Amino acid sequence: MTVEAPPASTSASPTTRQVWTRARGVLLAVVLLLVGAVVIAVVRSDAHHGRLDPRSTDPYGSRAVAALLADRGVSTRVVTTLAEARDAAGADTTLLVAVPDQLTSRQQRLVHEAMEGSGGRTILVTPTASVRTLAPGISPDPAVAFASTLEPDCALPAARRAGTADTGGVRYETIAVGADTCYPSEGLPTLVRLPAASGGGDTVVLGSPDILYNNRLDEEGNASLALQLLGSRPHVVWYLPSFSDPSATDSGRKSFFDLLPSGWLWGTLQLFVAAALAALWRARRLGPLVPEKLPVAIRASEAVEGRARLYRKANARDRAATALRSVTRARLAPLVGVPLSQAHTPEVLLPALSAHLHGDGPSLHSLLFGPPPGDDAALISLADQLDALESEVRRP
Repeated sequence: MTVEAPPASTSASPTTRQVWTRARGVLLAVVLLLVGAVVIAVVRSDAHHGRLDPRSTDPYGSRAVAALLADRGVSTRVVTTLAEARDAAGADTTLLVAVPDQLTSRQQRLVHEAMEGSGGRTILVTPTASVRTLAPGISPDPAVAFASTLEPDCALPAARRAGTADTGGVRYETIAVGADTCYPSEGLPTLVRLPAASGGGDTVVLGSPDILYNNRLDEEGNASLALQLLGSRPHVVWYLPSFSDPSATDSGRKSFFDLLPSGWLWGTLQLFVAAALAALWRARRLGPLVPEKLPVAIRASEAVEGRARLYRKANARDRAATALRSVTRARLAPLVGVPLSQAHTPEVLLPALSAHLHGDGPSLHSLLFGPPPGDDAALISLADQLDALESEVRRP
């Protein structure tokens, strides 16, 4: 007897409402992230446009300083490559490096070699990692200055004439002999002038760029300090390092991890430590498992539905089909006189079942021992066929 599959009456496909209910949380989080990114980009796009650029009139540009220097006969020329910066080295030139930390190790070394002994002045704006190469003998302090406006408290004539200025930012330590340390914060200077070993030049390290900004130039003694530092020579070369500079591509023999900022490396390490601690916490064992009675009675139908939902969520149609076939074989075996121990042996169960139903073996073999269904509809059809087969066997 061949068991015919009745038409499927239940749909296992999720409805549109169910899909929306499951996905709306993720979609809302993605939308919030995109909106936040756009807002941050809009807020910050104008604030730092042309930062420390002597051609920019934006609040964080430096056009005002360049204009005041021009009134005093000091020319300002903007360069963006290492070659131009090195060619400008001379006793009558002040080289200002706007973003020293953007230079590669090789670029830092070449800039220092070009200015050392040239008799000119080098001004470094807020260097941290690069200061040891560009100004040997000076190192940054990890803690920044809490106050932005500081007193000179040094013998440097430019600082004494300028008076109070907004130099609070990166603090420095120096062991160089003859260095002028000005505008201290908690005992450490935020402006250091380091005389060159030969040639009469010097290097000035600024812990804050505020005295060069358009919107801060008219405050305190910022203008006076900026003009004195930049106007000591008749020419100012304003070096804005660019990633398009051919020399910037030579980063030396560095690995990918050497090029990553230290903050990313430490952050990744902390994530790994947190993940390891979380794994240990979740994997801890408090002792052997102890069977306990359920506090309430659960109907068998609810347990079946719950297990079915888990199978459906995991797309485990193969396991669900195996469970259905195994239970059906275990129930059919006693009805056709087969021991329960041999209920899952096709050579024993199928002949007895065929003799009882007078059906063909191949159909029963595919039904009870066949491959897993390919989709949810096939799984439902299999369940209906197994149910019909058991009903037929039980029929007197």
